[in-house]
Amino acid sequence: MSKISLIIEREYLTRVQKKSFILMTILSPIIMVALVFAPIWLSKLSSDETRLIAVIDQTGLYKDIYHDSDEYHFTYTQGTLSPEQMRVDSDESTMPYAYVIIKDNLLDNPQGMTIYSQKQIIASCELAIISQMEDYLKDEKLLSYNIPDIKRIIDESNINLQVDTIRLEEDGAETQTSTEFVTFIGMVMTLVIYMFLMLYGGQVMSSVMQEKTNRIVEVMVSSVKPFELMIGKIVSIGLVGLTQLGIWIIFLVGIFLSAGAYFSFSGGVDPAQMSDMAAMTTTMNGVDTTQLAGDMGAMAEVQQMLGSINITQLLVCFVLFFIGGYILYASLFAAIGSAVDNESDTQQFMIPITFIIIFALYAGIFSAENPDGPLALWCSMIPFTSPIVMMVRIPFGVSTWELVLSMVILYGSAIGLAWVAGRIYRVGILMYGKKPSYKEMIKWIRYKA
Repeated sequence: MSKISLIIEREYLTRVQKKSFILMTILSPIIMVALVFAPIWLSKLSSDETRLIAVIDQTGLYKDIYHDSDEYHFTYTQGTLSPEQMRVDSDESTMPYAYVIIKDNLLDNPQGMTIYSQKQIIASCELAIISQMEDYLKDEKLLSYNIPDIKRIIDESNINLQVDTIRLEEDGAETQTSTEFVTFIGMVMTLVIYMFLMLYGGQVMSSVMQEKTNRIVEVMVSSVKPFELMIGKIVSIGLVGLTQLGIWIIFLVGIFLSAGAYFSFSGGVDPAQMSDMAAMTTTMNGVDTTQLAGDMGAMAEVQQMLGSINITQLLVCFVLFFIGGYILYASLFAAIGSAVDNESDTQQFMIPITFIIIFALYAGIFSAENPDGPLALWCSMIPFTSPIVMMVRIPFGVSTWELVLSMVILYGSAIGLAWVAGRIYRVGILMYGKKPSYKEMIKWIRYKA
């Protein structure tokens, strides 16, 4: 055991003291946030270009239906225009982006409108064209019934419900929840586990393969058993991952606590006080109180939604499932790294594992739609998918027996697979110049010590 601890200490300290580890620990949260929000932000930026949409009405019934926006400018023409005339080459800057041809009364013939374009139009353009026409036709259809004040009745009958979702706890308490927020938390935890399993599992394989290629392992196995060497490497790299994860959690918790203390001072914001502040439109000391009230309200809402999730249970389960899943996959990666001599030989072994872990990610994504469905339940019990899928389900609430059974199966499988990987590792780590097959690796497992 002392030799394993020495291996763990050496591998751990070597990795956490690297400048690359420090930089990635600091930069990774920033990069992840940028990767998530930058495309959303860029997609919402309005383009300077306003696309021209030419409406050609052959019926003369639909003048002034379409309204311009920042993205689209509509022109109306009553008459006919053939597809050949639309293909006439001209300056692209003056050519319409799309032609809307109305050939018939759309109330009688819903297929009487066609969109022509020389380039495939984007979805938002099609939606803008169809939705405006559908709104107009709906109003016309209602007016055709000759009901007095039909427009006023419709306007007054439009009601926007604001429904709170309350979860009834087993101890009798009532907790206000948010389905969107719970889903978001589950998806984030799932993606983090997926990323860590692939990242640190790959590091185990690369480290084993590098030591084998450099023949360093031949010296090391002269004083330590191959199984101890493999376990030491798996544990040390796993501890590096947990260290990095712990730093990120502390960083995030510090941000939330600081923001909560700044905005709420006493740990909460009085809703009545928030309403008063939201109603204010003046500024005090150069600070826009309306904006400040909005910021405080958003922070209070986030705090309330976080309160609807058992954060302690979520973090504990995350660590436990991460450890179990990491041992499971890291054992596979260590076995692969010991069996091959170069990166190209890993492909035949990595493809099945990659397919499994990608399937686990997709199963987790679809389980968010039905966290108690058959897909979610069975994938929560299969050890190769449970670390990823369970993290989607836990924020929605999972029974204790499912958590316990899933962990028992996961850790039992991880320990068994680590033993199998050790049998492969002890032979493969000293095997050179031979490209192994699955059949050959099965023989290695059966070899006696």
